[in-house]
Amino acid sequence: MNVLLIGSGGREHALAWALSSSPLLTHLICAPGNGGISAIADCVPLDIGDHAAVIALAKTEDIDLVVVGPEAPLVAGLADDLRAAGFKVFGPSKAAAQLEGSKGYTKDLCAEAGIPTGAYGRFKAAAPAKAYVAERNTLPIVIKADGLAAGKGVVVATTRIDANEAIDACFDGAFGAAGAEVVVEEFLDGEEVSFFALCDGENVLPLATAQDHKRVGDGDTGPNTGGMGAYSPAPVATPAMQDRILREVIRPTVAAMKKRGTPFQGVLFAGLMIGKEGPKLIEYNCRFGDPECQVLMMRLKSDLLTALLATADGGLKSFDLRWRDEVALTVALASKGYPGSYTTGSEIRGLDEAAAVEGVEIFHAGTRRDGDRTLSAGGRVLNVTARGKTVAEAQARAYAAVDRIDWPEGFCRRDIGWRALARERGA
Repeated sequence: MNVLLIGSGGREHALAWALSSSPLLTHLICAPGNGGISAIADCVPLDIGDHAAVIALAKTEDIDLVVVGPEAPLVAGLADDLRAAGFKVFGPSKAAAQLEGSKGYTKDLCAEAGIPTGAYGRFKAAAPAKAYVAERNTLPIVIKADGLAAGKGVVVATTRIDANEAIDACFDGAFGAAGAEVVVEEFLDGEEVSFFALCDGENVLPLATAQDHKRVGDGDTGPNTGGMGAYSPAPVATPAMQDRILREVIRPTVAAMKKRGTPFQGVLFAGLMIGKEGPKLIEYNCRFGDPECQVLMMRLKSDLLTALLATADGGLKSFDLRWRDEVALTVALASKGYPGSYTTGSEIRGLDEAAAVEGVEIFHAGTRRDGDRTLSAGGRVLNVTARGKTVAEAQARAYAAVDRIDWPEGFCRRDIGWRALARERGA
């Protein structure tokens, strides 16, 4: 098969790495790709927002399956346009991608289908949103831009003043069109977990669990980021808890989407809070997580391409996947200043030495090639990923590799996996 992978981040490098080992694969093309993906796929510098150009590339390369990695092109309807042009696509339609594209849409769907989530209100103006905040008896309270804001449109406000400032920021254009509507919701207490499932519009195939580390600093301090590291599996998601998540959250969502006439086909990523009352949905994403995808791919034993094809073909009813018993853990190396302003173009050395550590794969998130040199080209730049028999072993291998990378302009958290490590030591 000829496969076209859309995207340029660490998630796409991990997907390309997994796809490249498939016996079904003839040719892998990535648009636009990055400095790491170019080692295992043909990268085409294409504007993925130009749907006509993507379709033209798919026709030229005789593509059998298009795999759409990032959320923005899915919310913009790239999958619909490709299907209309006759191509098989892994990724939801524009209508189904509203599960990520509009937080208010998802909240309303939860209310309609009885899916456990926090109490909320939807607002198109600041005054009623502030009035809703004033009526709440408990703090913190969460303010979210309704649309896609690259992970930056969420504020956990500890005072009503902070909440009102966050509401004003949204309506004053801090997040562009994404902030034209605001969702104000209950703060959920507990432990977060990422749960993934393949969906073919009707059938659900659960994948592995993971736990992300959103805050920029050790000890979960500082501003939120796109993710500074992750590990899989997440111990908080016990087999019994996973059954509850499927029964109470995932399956009702898939059924409700089908009932609405917008069946979800692709990977459904539920961000959940596990508290005293059980699982509650924080939000949905319509794509593999980043950096969760990196640890999932490291643990997947089965052929990824076959699984994506079965999802696109509606063939998940009798499909199954095998997973490694090992733990996978990834550490994000980011440009100094991230998630604020940062510079790009600095050289990264020592990658071969780092990749030589046992059990380690390095996925590029924001790099470009300059001859034989690897240069930084983004905020999150590398995902140093390792497998191990335990969290402690995977963590030790990942940081051993990190320490071999010569990049003074970068930084990372040094405590990825701390929750699971504490459990492991306690046991």
